[in-house]
Amino acid sequence: MLVLPNELTHSQATACLRMLVQGLRSQAGSEVVIDATGLGRFDSAALAVLLELRRETLAAGKRFSIRGLPARLRDLAALYGIMDLLPAQ
Repeated sequence: MLVLPNELTHSQATACLRMLVQGLRSQAGSEVVIDATGLGRFDSAALAVLLELRRETLAAGKRFSIRGLPARLRDLAALYGIMDLLPAQ
């Protein structure tokens, strides 16, 4: 399981994505679960990070899901029409 930080805004996005992709490479098994339960402060960059992490996960031949996506971030994903790309665990 990969864990999102408490804060994920534009200023943290690049470093966070780098850390998550590195963690992805060390994940065993056929599914990668992203734990977003601790995510409290975020902007649309959080969606960009999740979409890129999804792309990396699928490219590695693994399934991708998210646990605990905050309601406000779900609403933002729905607004952008990408909720189907961010499956809940």
